[in-house]
Amino acid sequence: MNRIKVVSDATDLVPVLRAVDSPLKVELLKRLSDDWMTEKQIADAFGKEGVEQLAFFEHLNLIDTRWQSGSSAQPEKSYHSYYSTVSVNASAPISEFYEILSIATMKSGDYADEEKRIIAAVGNEGSRFFSDVAQELGMSPTRLKGLVKRSEKLDYHGHRIEITKKNGKEKH
Repeated sequence: MNRIKVVSDATDLVPVLRAVDSPLKVELLKRLSDDWMTEKQIADAFGKEGVEQLAFFEHLNLIDTRWQSGSSAQPEKSYHSYYSTVSVNASAPISEFYEILSIATMKSGDYADEEKRIIAAVGNEGSRFFSDVAQELGMSPTRLKGLVKRSEKLDYHGHRIEITKKNGKEKH
């Protein structure tokens, strides 16, 4: 089945660019676009870091999963690239475009500091209106949205920023 990832908001470029920011991620996505792979197959081919990238790709909704029976008695979860094509049709003022690219290419340590500020602004409730966070942090909406879309700990839903939850616990 052919699925197209449509990038119509310039900030959607941030997660797409982050998905291919290392040779391991690029090779893993290529392999997942060619065939379904189990976690064990990914671990054998890419090591622990390859398996860790699965959660990142799932967070970005870039991979599909299914259960398949294999050599073991138990079915195994397997992974495959969700999209076969990316269509980019986004426009933004050049200053916003530069902002988006700087967020996508920001060093991990610098990004972690920004992410911590956003998490602190969202607070213990785990969800807060986007405009309130932008105002409190003195950030442009483009910058804040780009930073949130880069995060594995934060999600942007409607007009809210939410701390991602897994099994009812925050993923910090």
